[in-house]
Amino acid sequence: MSEPYQIDPNTEEPAPPFQVLDLDGSLRQTPTHLPSDLELQDSYRLMRFVRLLDEQFLNAQRQGRISFYGTCTGQEAAVLGSALALETGDSCVQALREGAAALLRGYSLVSYVNQVFGNQDDVTFGRQMPCHYTDAKNGHLSLSSPVANQVPQAVGMAYAEKVKGTDRVVMSYMGDGGTAEADFHIAMNFAVLWKAPVVFVCQNNQWAISTPVQEQSATPTIAERSAAYNMPGIRVDGNDLLAVYDACKEAVKRAREGHGPAFIEALTYRVGPHSTSDDPSRYRDEDVTKTWATKRDPIDRLKLYLLSKGLLTEDEDSAMSDTFTAKIKSHMSKAENLSPPEKWSLFTDVFAETPHHLRRQASEAGIEIPDHPPRPSSPDAPASRPWAPSTK
Repeated sequence: MSEPYQIDPNTEEPAPPFQVLDLDGSLRQTPTHLPSDLELQDSYRLMRFVRLLDEQFLNAQRQGRISFYGTCTGQEAAVLGSALALETGDSCVQALREGAAALLRGYSLVSYVNQVFGNQDDVTFGRQMPCHYTDAKNGHLSLSSPVANQVPQAVGMAYAEKVKGTDRVVMSYMGDGGTAEADFHIAMNFAVLWKAPVVFVCQNNQWAISTPVQEQSATPTIAERSAAYNMPGIRVDGNDLLAVYDACKEAVKRAREGHGPAFIEALTYRVGPHSTSDDPSRYRDEDVTKTWATKRDPIDRLKLYLLSKGLLTEDEDSAMSDTFTAKIKSHMSKAENLSPPEKWSLFTDVFAETPHHLRRQASEAGIEIPDHPPRPSSPDAPASRPWAPSTK
């Protein structure tokens, strides 16, 4: 792994996080692992796309069209840089802001939008809150709404792969607030004891809803906690896609080779509210937020790098906003106009065969359950990757 972050006991301030890209898009150092040119171009386009997607869904919630939404604005590099390090067959266990990881790994945008609206084509029949995406085909597990509840689940999944003798790796996400939960510490301990092939990625966006990270932990960083479990840990610049990828790729490689778990703290900032239920101006200095949004934006940094490498032109970049926004609105319009899930779906999916008592309850409610209840299916992703460049 790239040189682990080390705390200097003689200083009060932690050393800077591992960084590959400077703020001006130039390379500070040559990384051990670098995405291909095509991966970089695709990741950048998806970062731009997700930024606009989040804006549209945030507006939709404010208009009363959806119930809830959590954006990843300002954190796109941490999400996509980490997910890019995984391979086909690996699994990803998300927290609130990793929907873009699912899209990168093959989750259909059609399914993504249907899930947020909870309509008849939502594969979970509208039973989950928005942003709880699940895609078994591409190894993406829905988050659990209780904070950090998904972290022990990820360890169990990874240990199962070890028992089965596969070389698959599980990536588990959490926020800085999640590391204050008992589930986090339990997961870290068992991951090391079992030498489970799991990579923990903490998006430290410095706010657990309204609680700043300084009030959550007495340690200067979150990454250093891994030492207590005899686990490698590193703190990276979470707004630097190349740094996140480099650290995660090495951690994934290490886990795949049977060397056990690793912990990565991606230092970033939550530019937007915690969710649509939150008003961050009530508890934080929004001048600090403005600085992160304007001077440390992960999209701007990667754009400068791609421009310098000839992998992007200003004209291509300028054309993305209108094109992507139009496609997003089209998908949202289609999803919004679909009917809600069938009422009989309240009684299905609990048992392989719907038992008598559930059929009786449905009958008493005036609902008829089909003999073979149909399930919505997720379309193939290639038909729904509107951020990809045109092949015409």
